[in-house]
Amino acid sequence: MIKTKRSTSVNKLIDMIGINSSKYYSWKNRFELPNNHNGIIPKKHWILDWEKEAIISYSKSNITQGYRRLTYMMMDDDIVAVSPSTTYRVLKMAGLLNKWNEVKKSSKGNGFTQPVAPHKHWHTDIKYVNFHGTFLFLISVIDGFSRFIHS
Repeated sequence: MIKTKRSTSVNKLIDMIGINSSKYYSWKNRFELPNNHNGIIPKKHWILDWEKEAIISYSKSNITQGYRRLTYMMMDDDIVAVSPSTTYRVLKMAGLLNKWNEVKKSSKGNGFTQPVAPHKHWHTDIKYVNFHGTFLFLISVIDGFSRFIHS
């Protein structure tokens, strides 16, 4: 015979399944809501768009200052109150950091560019040589163009 009424209480059901009652009630509150796993949920401590724009415009008007100094200057001028790490993150995303520290292209792997005239490029070599039981230094200077050795 099938009973139409619930014969077991919620607490007994929770015990049978082996979960905490808080887990059950959190599931019950989320019923028919979409799952937002790893979704970006705005936090109350996040900065707003106008604050990001204020940081960027203030840094453009004070281009000689670092991000830490900019942070405290903005607080003193009542522009925006954020932490230095937030200022760094906003300026990094806007591409305003390391303007003078740009990475130079390496010439590695392109080979040596030969000099076009004598006495334009010199190479040196220092070698430790055993000569009849006495160790000596042999210092050589080579012209890069003519390959002439000057000792």
